[in-house]
Amino acid sequence: MRKRRIIDASKEELLKLMKEEKYAKKYRKMQCIQLAMLYPDMTAKEIGEITQYSERRVWEFHTAYRKNGIEGLVDKRGGRFRENMTFNEEAELLAPFEEQSKSGKLVVAGKIKLAYEEKIGREVAKSTIYRMLDRHGFRKIVPYKRHPKANKEEQEAFKKTLQK
Repeated sequence: MRKRRIIDASKEELLKLMKEEKYAKKYRKMQCIQLAMLYPDMTAKEIGEITQYSERRVWEFHTAYRKNGIEGLVDKRGGRFRENMTFNEEAELLAPFEEQSKSGKLVVAGKIKLAYEEKIGREVAKSTIYRMLDRHGFRKIVPYKRHPKANKEEQEAFKKTLQK
């Protein structure tokens, strides 16, 4: 079993960060570092038993902390891995459709889908478009059940002259 290199860091700073941490996984990672600092003779296997990590993961945390400090413990994963366009590119694509909707015209997801596919150069599922619309705050609005050119005065006049 190889000997662990001593981790030099501010114990107070680490303790402060641990008190502020609200996620258990990140807290346990910091706990691996704290135990290594407080008990230099404790093995990675023993630290792993306490923090419920494997010996290998404890070594990885120690190495990451030595190289990058507390930022080395931050998990970089997350977000949209298979995105076709960035958020801003999607906003540019949706801008003309948003103008249409503000002027009272009906915006159909099928037309947005065609524009999207034309921009990226391949077909996508309709669910991709609906997720994009949701991401940008669009909502489904059903048009009124009256004709847009209906004249209310003419309708009232017609009701008065209608024979019963």
